[in-house]
Amino acid sequence: MFRRFKSFSLRARIFGSMVMLLLLACLLILGATLLQYDNQSSDYNIFRLYRKENQIKSHLNTLVKRYDLLQQPDSVWTQYTQEFRDITKIHKVEYSFFNLEGAPIFTTYLPLKVIANGYKLPTDLSQKIRESVQNRYLEKNETEIGNFQASYSMLTTDEGVPYGILFYPYFEDVSFSENELNTFLQRLYQIYILMLLIAIVVAYFISRFATRSLEKIRLKLDQTALLGRNERIELPSGSREIVSLVNAYNKMIDDLEESAQLLAKTEREQAWQEMAKQVAHEIKNPLTPMRLTVQSFEKTFDAQAPDASERLREFSQILVEQIDTMSNVANAFSDFATLPKPQLKQVDLVEVTRMALQIYEKGQISFFTNAKSATVALDRTQWIRVVTNLIKNALQAMPAERKPKIQVQIEVQVRAVVVSIADNGVGVPVEVREKIFDPKFTTKTRGMGLGLGIVKNIIELHQGNIRYTTQANRGTTFYITLPLKHQEL
Repeated sequence: MFRRFKSFSLRARIFGSMVMLLLLACLLILGATLLQYDNQSSDYNIFRLYRKENQIKSHLNTLVKRYDLLQQPDSVWTQYTQEFRDITKIHKVEYSFFNLEGAPIFTTYLPLKVIANGYKLPTDLSQKIRESVQNRYLEKNETEIGNFQASYSMLTTDEGVPYGILFYPYFEDVSFSENELNTFLQRLYQIYILMLLIAIVVAYFISRFATRSLEKIRLKLDQTALLGRNERIELPSGSREIVSLVNAYNKMIDDLEESAQLLAKTEREQAWQEMAKQVAHEIKNPLTPMRLTVQSFEKTFDAQAPDASERLREFSQILVEQIDTMSNVANAFSDFATLPKPQLKQVDLVEVTRMALQIYEKGQISFFTNAKSATVALDRTQWIRVVTNLIKNALQAMPAERKPKIQVQIEVQVRAVVVSIADNGVGVPVEVREKIFDPKFTTKTRGMGLGLGIVKNIIELHQGNIRYTTQANRGTTFYITLPLKHQEL
């Protein structure tokens, strides 16, 4: 239950805690009230018991003194039974008394255990009365007519001489006290309900006020981003803890902005360094054979030789090829760094894709579509470049002994169109699967590794995305998803 409570919002926990605290306080006050009322009722009944009992004792002492019964046998006492019975009428009570040996002298009401003992007090009961400090023994009795307190006390003269044992049954009249208690509890319940309603309203506004600043901070934290523009929090008023939290957040925003600027600067410098290294590396590749070719030609060329013109032509062709290679390197990096913004037009993707595949052998590539047309906002030239690049990569991924089987499929969905290009090549190795879209990464011995990076940039400029699945030695499938404008099924 505590874990479930922790999962609630802070506002709900504050609200619930305040309501539960009030309920607990109400229950404690109610319990203390009932306990106090019960103690007061018990004290009141004990006081009444002692008062009635003392009245009976005083009346009996008066009769003993009047008729000089102190040293008389029981037969003499029984002669005054009427006077003893008058006490019950005068004080409106029931009582019985016994001699010091526990034999009955006068009885109007007796508990069952005394009746069962031949109307004599049990020996253990007489012993308890004599051993008690106040010469009194109380016990509770339950009968068919009701519960009562049975009081056994020693009868003594004014001089303190014992002459008998008094039994007085005190029946508590709880009807009035119970009615009074019920009335009090009803009023108390009404007050508690009113207090609870007021507390719920107050707790709601207090919890709302206490968490308002935290909610504002939470919204700002949700909007915080490393590369986005983060706004500082301005609170006109708030508790010391909230102000400290806001100051910490604002400091974090300042530090985050500085870190983002430093990171961007570092990334730009690192990108330029990597690009420069790659360009230098790719340019050095054709320069080395050009240098060797020039040096060899210089040493061995003989203008008078019969094949001089042929050798000069071959030398020129080699230099031109290497120069073309360097030009291709420069163009590739230029395309990646300054990819032109796509000129979007409503184009039939099915038609453009089919046209881009016509330059390849029909036995190598198969084309499928579930719609006759699919109109998307597309740069026709850049899309042909995407298809060509992916087909070229698929053909280069084929082992020499395997016949290429490339499958291009267009699936038109409700809001998008998915173009898949699957090959039966060797697949992408596990260790490089997360790097294939990175610039300058390649698993081939030729090329600069910019093809898939350019493809990804083009797809993202068209508000689409590209992903792939691969299986070792079974092939790779690229999936391109583009937003759809219209389709004809």
